[in-house]
Parts: sequence; C-alpha cells; structure tokens
Amino acid sequence: MSKVQKNFETETALIAPEPAQGELKPVPVAWEALEDAFENNAPEVHSYLQLSTGEVIRVVDGIADPTMHARIAADAGYLRVDPVSSREQYRWMERYIETVEEGEFRSKLMQAIDGKGAFRRFKDVLMNFPVERERWFTFRSERLRTCMEAWLNAHGIEATERPQWEVPSVDAVRDVVEREVDEKPNRKPRAATADAQRGRLREYIETLPARELETAIAFIEFLRERKHTPRVRDRAEGSVDRDGVLTPDDSGPIET
Repeated sequence: MSKVQKNFETETALIAPEPAQGELKPVPVAWEALEDAFENNAPEVHSYLQLSTGEVIRVVDGIADPTMHARIAADAGYLRVDPVSSREQYRWMERYIETVEEGEFRSKLMQAIDGKGAFRRFKDVLMNFPVERERWFTFRSERLRTCMEAWLNAHGIEATERPQWEVPSVDAVRDVVEREVDEKPNRKPRAATADAQRGRLREYIETLPARELETAIAFIEFLRERKHTPRVRDRAEGSVDRDGVLTPDDSGPIET
C-alpha cells in the first residue's frame, strides 16, 4: 500500500461516521446523483436521498418553496446528504499532487492550489494535460465513493442495483398495439360508417319539403367546394379558416 493510499484511509476513518448496527436497508441508490451531492458543498444547496427510490432531491435556498424544504427535511422518507467539506476536497488535490512524478507539471499544480480560487486554477492546469486529467478524475472518484459508502453504511443503507429501463423492441410494441386493438369494442370499418351516414342523408333529403331542397343542395355544394379550398397561409400572408374565409395576418395589412 502506497503512502498516499495509507494517508487517505487514515483520514477517511477519522471523518467517517460510525457504522450503523443491525440489518442494512436496501436502497437502489442513484450513484451519479449522490456523487454530485457529495461534491456540492455550497451552503445554499441542500440534498436529500429518497430512501424508497434512491433518487437524490436538491433544494436550493431562494428558489425552492420554503414550505417544501421544511416538509422534505421533516419527512422520514428522506435522508439529508452530508457533502464532503471543501477542506477535505482540498486535501485530495494535495494527495494527488504527491503522486505526480513529472517535476514541471507538479510545480504548476502546487502553484495552482496556493491561495483563493485553488479549485478553479487546479482544473485549468489539468485542462492542458488530458492524461493526468483523467487520472485525477479516477483518483477523486475513488475517494468520493469511499466516503459515500462509509456514509451509507453509517446510516444503515445497503446500495442495491437500480432497475434498468430497456427500450422495447419493435415486435413487443406491435404485440401491445395489436392486443389493444383486439380489446377495443368492435367498430365498423370507416367505409361502412361513411355508407351508413350517406344512407341517413338520403333519408333526410327525401323527407325535406320541396322549398328546402334548394337550400340543402346549395349547402352540400358548399361543403364539396370547401374540401378543395387550401388551408395554408397564402402568398398575401393571410390564412384561410375552415369556412374558406381569408383572414389577414396580424403582422400587417394585405397588399392588393
């Protein structure tokens, strides 16, 4: 075991809460969301682990409803997440720098973490060293996971695998659609429905008084002509409504 790893395990043991006694509660923890919550130690951000779903809820002061914040904090179904302190995350940068062998790069990192804005400058230096940047991500992720596991264990939680959502296959979707169609009440085909309506229309026409036939024919001719009337915006920037009436656009008059 390296000196850096030994130091980290010693420091983790000092800051980690005592393990819970008894049987652990299985929770399908959303690891990525919990990792973000452990990293974010901004005082206005409060994160909670939902014990039944494993999701992480964030409540931000000044944005969230204060009553909702109080309700979640008092709900036994939520557990407040204790983020890793800035001091501890700063120690991680120091421990990482101890593992760097290249002298010039190591000096740049040492200068970067000196003074206010250390975290931002540290990341800026790593941007120019992609291999070391990935190594830092792995280094930090291992330490975050160790802290998260210790925190979960201290609260009597066993992280279980989350259910995976699978994209249904085409055959599965087709089976569902066909089953829904079969379960619907029997419907007449569209063509049969149209024939029945035409039959009813003929019956109505035969019962109309002679003086009303001309009006009925005119209305039917209007409906037939409307079928061929365009319903899209014409060149004059107007629009044609369902009754075939041209309505000017509100943006300006129609030029004639």
